[in-house]
Amino acid sequence: MALVSHQRCLLAGVNDSNKSSLLATQSYFPGSVGQQMQNVQPDRPIGYGAFGVVWSVTDPRSGKKVALKRMPNVFLNLASCKRVFREIRMLCSFKNDNVLSCLDILHPPNARLFVEIYVLTELMQSDLHKIIVSPQPLTADHVKVFIYQILRGVKYLHSANILHRDIKPGNLLVNSNCLLKICDFGLARIWDPSEQGHLTHEVVTQYYRAPELLMGARKYTAAVDVWSIGCIFAELLGRRILFQAQGPVEQLNLIIDLLGTPTVTEMKYACEGARSHVLKSPFRSPKLFKLYSLSPHATQEAVDLLAQMLCFDPDQRVGVENALGHPYLEEGRLRFHSCMCSCCRTTASGQRAYAQELEPRHSEAFDVEWEKELSRLSMFDLRDRIYKFIVERTPPYHIPLCINPDSAAFKSFITSSVAQPSELPPSPHAWD
Repeated sequence: MALVSHQRCLLAGVNDSNKSSLLATQSYFPGSVGQQMQNVQPDRPIGYGAFGVVWSVTDPRSGKKVALKRMPNVFLNLASCKRVFREIRMLCSFKNDNVLSCLDILHPPNARLFVEIYVLTELMQSDLHKIIVSPQPLTADHVKVFIYQILRGVKYLHSANILHRDIKPGNLLVNSNCLLKICDFGLARIWDPSEQGHLTHEVVTQYYRAPELLMGARKYTAAVDVWSIGCIFAELLGRRILFQAQGPVEQLNLIIDLLGTPTVTEMKYACEGARSHVLKSPFRSPKLFKLYSLSPHATQEAVDLLAQMLCFDPDQRVGVENALGHPYLEEGRLRFHSCMCSCCRTTASGQRAYAQELEPRHSEAFDVEWEKELSRLSMFDLRDRIYKFIVERTPPYHIPLCINPDSAAFKSFITSSVAQPSELPPSPHAWD
């Protein structure tokens, strides 16, 4: 029966045809809505993250398979409340082929029982990490179209004043035609480019963490996301993690082994202890030529773009828009817009009509004042605002859903747990 149902099904029950699915609609809705489709896979878990559990389920309103993310313990503490409200508000605003968006949010039964949140998104078949470690061949065309899509999605995020802060292969979903979507905004933050306020450096999985973060910087920019993309670029070429260390200090040393010892100016955002560590270490010359040995696909154009992304100084690191203009990505852009995107179309005569803006910006940047207000709210205020945000949304088909307790998968779903602390990004090194 379906794991998700109309919000009143907890009281009214659901159709017998829904007994195998986690999602269902209330029984009195007419027509085929809520009836189980034939020959579909059963509801099943597909992912466990730091802040939620994701299942593949059937939307009873359409019969389509979708992803259901369960966010438990939302109101465990104030930090969790802020993170969840920020994430669902972002997801609901996204309209871009390369960024995962919210299809629906399940209505809570009532304000008193509002303790966790369930979000529906598109279901993707794999992720970039699984593809990289698989025996599946990756051609130069694959690498180009993947990097193009990552940059295209990140440009969209940055234009909305959003730093993702955890870009890694596992957070890049991919389907069978190589369409890629950035997901998991649990560590994302609304950011004001004009301000130099302090931000936490406990972000980004270590292997993809920029050197300024490894060195304790509290003031950083969108360049941290570009560094992560550079690491992924190298990983796609070499089919292995570029900087794979046991801890943050070793991670920094591996970076310096490749890029060479940075100057004091290049370390301007680092804390004093980290600067002292680097300056006391033996001088190392850059060895960027090693990037050519990653793969036969590591051409001069590829290494040129990669080196610009892996620049030690964040102020000199290439920006997303400039990276998108690099000649290496021309073929990736053409392939994506020829047959993969939704912004371009094929005319009746069979010609491809290209969109005026191939790499669009977000329609409206997030107001940084909202982020500041978020920091001033109590947990009770946040809970009320999140509840109001959810129930005031118009659901698809004008039919709200909720979890179906009669589902065969309900017990497994409700007891699914999030990632253990060891699976979370390690804390930064205490330099001082």
